[in-house]
Amino acid sequence: MADVVIVGAGFAGLSAARELTRLGRDVVVVEGRDRVGGRSYTGEVGGVAVDLGATFVGPTQDAVLALARELGCETMPTYSHGRNLIRWRGRVRTYRSTIPRLSVLELLDVSRIQWRFARISKQVSVADPWSSPVAEELDALTLDGWLRSVHAGASTRDLMAIMARVTWGCEPDAVSMLNAVRYVKAAGGLDRMLDVKGGAQQDRFLAGTQQIAVRMAAELGERVVLGAPVRRIERRDGVLHVVSDRGEFSGAAVIVALPPEHRDAIAFEPALPDGYDALARHWPQGHLSKAYATYERPFWRESGYSGEALSDEGPVFITFDVSPGDSGPGVLLGFTDARLFDPLPPEQRREAALSNFATLFGDAAMHPVDYLDHCWGAEPFAPGGPTAAVPPGSWTAHGRLLRTPVDGIFWAGTETADTWPGFLDGAVRSGQRAATEAHQELMRRP
Repeated sequence: MADVVIVGAGFAGLSAARELTRLGRDVVVVEGRDRVGGRSYTGEVGGVAVDLGATFVGPTQDAVLALARELGCETMPTYSHGRNLIRWRGRVRTYRSTIPRLSVLELLDVSRIQWRFARISKQVSVADPWSSPVAEELDALTLDGWLRSVHAGASTRDLMAIMARVTWGCEPDAVSMLNAVRYVKAAGGLDRMLDVKGGAQQDRFLAGTQQIAVRMAAELGERVVLGAPVRRIERRDGVLHVVSDRGEFSGAAVIVALPPEHRDAIAFEPALPDGYDALARHWPQGHLSKAYATYERPFWRESGYSGEALSDEGPVFITFDVSPGDSGPGVLLGFTDARLFDPLPPEQRREAALSNFATLFGDAAMHPVDYLDHCWGAEPFAPGGPTAAVPPGSWTAHGRLLRTPVDGIFWAGTETADTWPGFLDGAVRSGQRAATEAHQELMRRP
């Protein structure tokens, strides 16, 4: 028995528990996995800690950065010195800014589309995008459909496809234009979302992001219950009962801190009001995978390369240098297209990723000290990531219910945030918001 039962021990659920504890509430956190962190999961390759899930943090992500400071988790800058690389139309070229060096006409087209995107975003409300004057029009379109409607060139569309894959884990023809505009605006614009220096990839945690969740869980102690998938949430005699594989937990309120799609795995008794089940079915998770290779030293730095690269041929479509230092070891991170990558056997995934690294950085990339990959879409429990790939029609039909409480049941998760949704910062903010809502609700009760 607790004041509040929290379903999910990711950054949202643990932040909610931490905030409620600070407010004097008794909590229990019930987690289906055998670990905490949710879509933050730190592994090891060649003796180096690497993030198989959420990795980077940057300016204006104040909630997660404040949390990390409180818990003593230090950041380090993401390496970005030197020339970036792009494999484009069969050639590998260098560039130095966020936008690759294309032809003059291609660059003009990219700038035109960025300007039009920013102009549209001014008409979209982050808090309630369905109420925007252009909501119906934008939610009827995919991102790809909008790009074609404004006659974006092939290079612009291909660059936006890379953005869609790394951001939502989907292709531009799968995500609503309204969702794309709202998401980018909530991050502070395209430059803020995509840049390394001054942007969302500016810093990372040398010991990985999962340490933050582990330290939050350590503060809560036995109030975090692992290996307990939740099957049902029942209301009986004015009390909410959370039924899991490790028993039943009861509380005056419940916070469900899961991706919207995964709410559908829980049976609610009595059933949730009309629309909530449809929301879960129409808010699918994207799919994104990652590959890491460790070398004796970051050899690409010796050639003046930053380790950042883009590619229009997969499965690796974007890379970063996440080495701990100049002297070694060197670590390359590659985001991979799950459609091409996940179906392959492990050895073929390794070969494909290393071949892509070698095309960009030279034959030395074929000979790592160690290699590791992770396919989020293939996980047996709560698959998918990094965030929801919201399809057309979903925001206008179901968006109002995304975080609207139901009789003592509150909703958290990075997808419900109005600032940095889809990022660790959004997860922390959503947990803190849901905790405040639950606390205020309990304060109002006799």
